[in-house]
Amino acid sequence: MVLLAVGLIAGCLNTLAGGGSLLALPVLMIFLGLPHNVANATNRVAIVLQNIFAVLGFKSKGVSAYPFNVWLGISAFFGAIVGAFLAVDIDREVFNKILAFVIVGVVIYMAINPLKYFKKEENTSKKATLTSIIIFFFIGIYGGFIQAGVGYLMIMALTLVNGFSLVKTNSIKVFVALTYTSVALAIFIYYDIINWEFGIPLALGQAVGGWLSSRWSVKLGDKWIRYFVMVTASAFAIKLFFF
Repeated sequence: MVLLAVGLIAGCLNTLAGGGSLLALPVLMIFLGLPHNVANATNRVAIVLQNIFAVLGFKSKGVSAYPFNVWLGISAFFGAIVGAFLAVDIDREVFNKILAFVIVGVVIYMAINPLKYFKKEENTSKKATLTSIIIFFFIGIYGGFIQAGVGYLMIMALTLVNGFSLVKTNSIKVFVALTYTSVALAIFIYYDIINWEFGIPLALGQAVGGWLSSRWSVKLGDKWIRYFVMVTASAFAIKLFFF
């Protein structure tokens, strides 16, 4: 039940903006006691299922950025191969410190919200597209490695470089995340470091959250989910870093 609830919140947050893994990973590690690499791998089961439903949800509403999203997905796919292999055998203390710093950085980003007033014309020229393809290779490395907070990196890139609206940005984001997470998940399955008992209920919760939030823009819900994540993620960061 805890994993279903956490998955629902994480799925909504990941689809509307990002940061769902900032809740899912600490819950898997701190409250359910999974080793850091197993928690990191198990989280990908939920990410894949969530984004399948999110992609279908955006498609049902006629939101598409094809073929732009495919090019970014291919780039991130190859980056994620590198990142996933790095994540398989990473030291626990190193992983905890990295996750804690990532959480703090994302919480600060969520509090400041630097893109709130940024406006730009949509730009899919060859130069802008190539720039995004290169950026998304490195985003794929990060996403394959740890996933947490990657949604904000994608939003920043798609907003600053290509000037997409938030709705189109989110539709691209979930497609790219589905693409690169699929290969990361395959690598983690190969190394047999996934806890399916925890991964499946988390995935079911995130699938529901991804489907609902992709079809309905719930601004009030997004606002309060953000506040909830900022408070709880800060507490998790303190636990990971100092204890």
